[in-house]
Amino acid sequence: MANSVSPDIGVNWHQDIFDVLVAQDISIVAHVPDAGHGPLIKMCEANSNMHTVTLTTEQDGVGLLSGAWAGGRKGVLLMQSSGVGNTINALALPNICRIPFLTIVTMRGEWGEFIPWQVPMGQGTPKVLEAMGVRVFRVEKKEEVGLTVDAAAHLAINTRQSAAVLVSQKLIGAKQFNQG
Repeated sequence: MANSVSPDIGVNWHQDIFDVLVAQDISIVAHVPDAGHGPLIKMCEANSNMHTVTLTTEQDGVGLLSGAWAGGRKGVLLMQSSGVGNTINALALPNICRIPFLTIVTMRGEWGEFIPWQVPMGQGTPKVLEAMGVRVFRVEKKEEVGLTVDAAAHLAINTRQSAAVLVSQKLIGAKQFNQG
């Protein structure tokens, strides 16, 4: 079932994203460890057709995926909104070279955030990405995650542009800090 989304869309949004990545023939999944992407990363690691690469910094993923495209492979960068600032300069590469670039960003600094330093980058993420020529798609309902990632992937690959899906903190849940 190439380039289509599961009829069970919305039941498990991590699975919905994984299904889109498989349908889009994504073979490289670059990520900086992130609890919000955790279940998706595990699914990708278990798939023998996907190569997952754990990064120490997000901008390395932009270069990795640009090089992968030049070598005939498609990839995705999974990151948290706090890491978007690290990619600003690197995002010029896919923009100028017309390399399809897809990223899925779990948002912080919004819904129920308890860490003050997450707020500024959470607020700035859409503007930063747009300033670098990235098309931004935002999703707040689990039923829309798969369709949104599918639309962003199609746009990125078919038009050779950069696209980002911002997954609301409402879906991930607010992290809690418990003092014992």
